[in-house]
Amino acid sequence: QVQLVESGGGLVQPGGSLRLSCVAFGSSFSIYTMGWYRQPPGKQRELVATITRGGSTNYGDSVKGRFTISRDNAKNTVYLQMNSLKPEDTAVYYCNFHVSNGMMISDYWGQGTQVTISS
Repeated sequence: QVQLVESGGGLVQPGGSLRLSCVAFGSSFSIYTMGWYRQPPGKQRELVATITRGGSTNYGDSVKGRFTISRDNAKNTVYLQMNSLKPEDTAVYYCNFHVSNGMMISDYWGQGTQVTISS
């Protein structure tokens, strides 16, 4: 079993920055793609960014040029650096890992962390 623990959310003024982290705990697993998704109030969950084991990245159109996803494979951790934040970035942010136990690949989600952009 793998558990994902997120940190770094909070309240920030427009134009500010935040850095989210998500670390996986467990044993005998390998992590493939890591990603961040968000769910704004009253809306569906949407892609923010993903990063493969080899470091290839993909971003949602609304965050390109402002957000940067990175990973530390040795620490089983993914980061999301968010700059030039806008009120429309307000959402609950979830990390997502594709994890292999050697026999199958499973999808794991973090508990979610609230990010609020407001003056």
